[in-house]
Amino acid sequence: MITITKKEELILNQVRIFNDDFPEGIPLSHLRQETGLYEHDLNDILKMLASKDIVDYKKGHVKLINFDDNFNTVESQKDVISAELDLKEKRSFEIIKSIVDETGMVSKYDLEGNLLYGDLHLTDFRMYHIILSLENKGLLKYIRKMDGEYYKLIKKD
Repeated sequence: MITITKKEELILNQVRIFNDDFPEGIPLSHLRQETGLYEHDLNDILKMLASKDIVDYKKGHVKLINFDDNFNTVESQKDVISAELDLKEKRSFEIIKSIVDETGMVSKYDLEGNLLYGDLHLTDFRMYHIILSLENKGLLKYIRKMDGEYYKLIKKD
């Protein structure tokens, strides 16, 4: 699921409507007329949609690339970031559940390695932010033992 803002949804709907009418791509001027947005705002929104691989935006023309995905619409860009973080947290938690031993423990370094170099390819900052968030939510607990540092899985749901 791809998370987009309401303005991005407005532009995406216009691109869907006019996509078949312009085989070479919808001119930016046409979208500007239809939506009533300023050119710089429209440009920023189209760049965001292009970065999410929803549209192809080149040389003042827009073409729809990805129209089969489910979209989650939120109010602002801040909400988009929050929704994406929640999704990464859920995926990270699934990875953590898969690597804990029978006692619910996992080495700090195994956990960090799986999050950094596994399927998610998180950055250091994002990984520590997610671990801290999971700790604050009571799902993980940091434990220091004589033989090393560990995380204990508190809740499995």
